[in-house]
Amino acid sequence: MKARVSDPPLGGTIDLILALLPSLNPGAQRVARICVERAEDVVGMTGADLAEAGETSPATVSRMSKALGFHSFQHLRFMLVRDLAAAGSQDPVARAEGTAGWLSGLADSAGSMLQTSLAGVDADVFDAAADAIARAPRLLVAGSGASGPSAQSAAVSFITNGRSCEAPTDGVMQQLTASVLEPGDVCLVVSSSGANSVTLAVASAAAEAGATVVGVTSFAKAPLADRVDRLLVAGARFRSWDPGSLGSSLAQILLLSALQMAVSERMSDTADRARDAVRGQVLGIVEESDDETDAARVSDDTVGR
Repeated sequence: MKARVSDPPLGGTIDLILALLPSLNPGAQRVARICVERAEDVVGMTGADLAEAGETSPATVSRMSKALGFHSFQHLRFMLVRDLAAAGSQDPVARAEGTAGWLSGLADSAGSMLQTSLAGVDADVFDAAADAIARAPRLLVAGSGASGPSAQSAAVSFITNGRSCEAPTDGVMQQLTASVLEPGDVCLVVSSSGANSVTLAVASAAAEAGATVVGVTSFAKAPLADRVDRLLVAGARFRSWDPGSLGSSLAQILLLSALQMAVSERMSDTADRARDAVRGQVLGIVEESDDETDAARVSDDTVGR
């Protein structure tokens, strides 16, 4: 794997490890998981200590570190020390007991992870994806299963900000639409696992048609990676935090929102006109709703008499 040219952002080391975890061999995965689940212990370990804890060899620890983009295990350990020190410097917050305290803690935990959830996104790939979407004659947004709502939300944001797109909800229609795309068009596929068979078929169809395929997923080495031209990775830490799908959707929506905003910056005049038009439509809808409510109230009053 190509070495990272810079350290993970502050607090982002665990996000990076989780994003690349599925690409490691079983022995390397064991020691990588220890780094994630027992970071406080790992910062005091040698490579040999970690190898023993993971029932593998020191050479595997070294290979794991380099596969994740670090120079060595010492480099990985230093990044964990840095992140733990930063987290420990935050002032503790007094919490209410019971459900109120649990909800507050949950929100703080999610917010903390959101701060580093885009650590696995390659900035150059992100810019290339935004450029391609901004200039594409056609944009198809596709996602199914738990990632479907995120894809639909992104499509609405693109449309209301001047980037027309197609976003059928049916998997067959997604694949048929992808098959008639042309070079220069873009297919944006969203799959948290990167292994959804319906979404993979859409990505393959778009690629075969010659379109540029942009993938959004939680894992850098998921099957989707082999079917896209630009891969954007975010949300792996949420998948470990929330066994359901809602947690990773938070990171998905954040990444897709960032992509939509970047596209709008590249289409600023079109985006401004679209926002003005949408604002006018919304105000008109609200006014009509108010008028209908007033008319209904008058009618009710008349009947009551």
